[in-house]
Amino acid sequence: MLRPNCHYSELKDTYLFYNISQKIKTYQSDNPGKKLLRLGIGDVSLPLCGEVIKALHQAVDDQAVKETFHGYMPECGAPFLREAVACHYAGRGVSISPDEVFISSGASDELGDILDLFDRDSPALVTEPAYPAYVDANIMAGRKIIHLPAGQEEGFVPAPPGMETADILYICSPNNPTGAVFRRDQLESWVDFANKTGAVILFDAAYEAFIEDSSLPRSIFEIEGAEKCAIEICSLSKTAGFTGTRLGYTVIPKRLERCGMNLNEMWVRNRTTKTNGVSYIIQKGASAVFTEEGQRQISENILKYKRNAGIIMNALDEAGVWYCGGRNAPYVWMKCPGYDDSWEFFDLLLNEIQVVGTPGAGFGECGEGYFRLSSFGSRDDTAEAAERMLRLLGK
Repeated sequence: MLRPNCHYSELKDTYLFYNISQKIKTYQSDNPGKKLLRLGIGDVSLPLCGEVIKALHQAVDDQAVKETFHGYMPECGAPFLREAVACHYAGRGVSISPDEVFISSGASDELGDILDLFDRDSPALVTEPAYPAYVDANIMAGRKIIHLPAGQEEGFVPAPPGMETADILYICSPNNPTGAVFRRDQLESWVDFANKTGAVILFDAAYEAFIEDSSLPRSIFEIEGAEKCAIEICSLSKTAGFTGTRLGYTVIPKRLERCGMNLNEMWVRNRTTKTNGVSYIIQKGASAVFTEEGQRQISENILKYKRNAGIIMNALDEAGVWYCGGRNAPYVWMKCPGYDDSWEFFDLLLNEIQVVGTPGAGFGECGEGYFRLSSFGSRDDTAEAAERMLRLLGK
């Protein structure tokens, strides 16, 4: 008799964003004339930049001509895009080779798939507050999870534990949900810890393009020794508006080995077994992101989101509310003033001022009492939401 994966029964009954959508659906049904201002789920609102659109159109035309038609793409990524990513890193002083770059359909997919590299008996350490999928993917795999909480005292940037605790270490910088960014010395301590214990860091760099402080690392491979202990997973979703187009890339150094096995070679085998590669059209569009003009255009869009974050931060400053993030990240992580229950604070904002955010409790126990606001909406909606919050919280 077939046995299903019983670990699915260990998952929480409702996923964070599903729960939010159900609350919104109920509110809109009861209040059809009310305008909601959404600062919750981190989907982008600006369209793909002109250089990407031009490249996508050209790629579609390529598929209409026999001489330029492309069928199956290389499973690990088209050489032109792998080279473009490697050159992008080189421009920031990080040396990686194109065959250490793997093109994917997005960071979320890759964060789940990458677990194939590790034995199910290998425990995972998740630094929290954290993106919920880190935990859920490991629960589905039947893996032991160690939760490492961080709090306001350390700016939501945890230090490595005092002893060997896990084989897989999750770090997200800039962090989702807190917007906190690891300083160079803080990342160095994690790299030293991983190399000492034999662990592997899964470094989620989906929001690296929002870092404007040049003293803060945008890649873990800026840290000496990371090439022997880290995998970096990146995305064009928030960098270039690819949330609906789907493309990411993963860097696995050739020097990363464990128990005599090379993880780069293992991932080549995994991708050539389990995938048929990412669409030629999408990869051509992505390659335009890494051109000089593409970088200029996406930087303009990122600046608009960062201005939205500034609007939110100014309102919280005026209201006297503690927060972190925003300056080098698209998320602002605020303390719920007068509330220990972040879902109660969610209901307050929804019912009193029709502003939607994300309760911190959905990102782990240490997120309780905090709230995530996203800067990915329109400028007008962000400004109106900030004004409403100031009126409510500044009393």
